[in-house]
Amino acid sequence: MLVGLTLALTLLATCAGAQTPSADSRPAEPKPVPEAYQTLYLTNLTERNEATDIQTDLRNMLPKARVYYIPAQSAISIHGSPDDILLAQKIVADLDRPRKIYRLTYTITDTDGGKRIGAQHLVLLAALGEKLDLKQGSKVPIVTGTTEAGSSSQSSQMTYVDVGLNLEAYLEGETDGLRLRTKVEQSSLAEEKSAGTAQDPVIRQTVLEETAILVPGKPMLLGSLDLPGSTRRQEIEVISELVR
Repeated sequence: MLVGLTLALTLLATCAGAQTPSADSRPAEPKPVPEAYQTLYLTNLTERNEATDIQTDLRNMLPKARVYYIPAQSAISIHGSPDDILLAQKIVADLDRPRKIYRLTYTITDTDGGKRIGAQHLVLLAALGEKLDLKQGSKVPIVTGTTEAGSSSQSSQMTYVDVGLNLEAYLEGETDGLRLRTKVEQSSLAEEKSAGTAQDPVIRQTVLEETAILVPGKPMLLGSLDLPGSTRRQEIEVISELVR
C-alpha cells in the first residue's frame, strides 16, 4: 500500500509539472515601438494647395503617425515610428521636386486687309502646373447706380472694367508632350453708346481658347481673331523654350 501511494503521488507531481509552464517558457511581452520626430521642409512648392496635397498623402500613407503642416515655415512636422519617419522622407523627396521652367513667347501679328501692319511679343515664364494671367490695357469706369449724399445732390456708384488684352496660360504635361491651354481675350470701346444710359460704354470683345501640344523650340500657331468693328485680324503664335 505504501509503495502504491508513493507511485501515485509521483505521477500526480509529474502531470502538474507538465501542465504548469515555467516562467522562462512564457512568451515575452512585446516591447513598445520607439517614436521619433522630424521636420521636413518643402523647398520647391509654389502654391499652398500643393503642400496640403502632400500632407494629405502622408496622413493616408502613415495612418498611425501625426502629421502637421506649418504654412509660415513651409514645413511638415511628423511624429511617429522610425519607419514612419523614413517613409515620410521618401514621400516628400519624391513629391517636392524642382519643376521645370519654360519661357513662353506669344507673338500677336496684326493684319489689315491681308497686309501685316505690326506685331506684339509677350514673354511669360511658366512652371509646369502654374496658371499665368497677363493684363494689358485700361480700366474703364461704368456707373452702376446712384446714392443720395444729401437732400439736393446725388453721388454715383462706379465699377471698373478691364479693356484691352487679357492672356491666360496654363502649362502641364511633359512625359507625353507639353500641353498649353491658352485663353486670349481682346476687348475695346465702341463708338456707340449703351441703350441703357448715355454714360455706359459699349465694349466689344472677342475670345480665343485653344489647347496645343508644344515641341520646345518649335513655333505653334494657336489661331486668329477678327477684331469686331474693323477690318483688322490678329494671328496668335507661341513658342516654348526650356529655361531650367
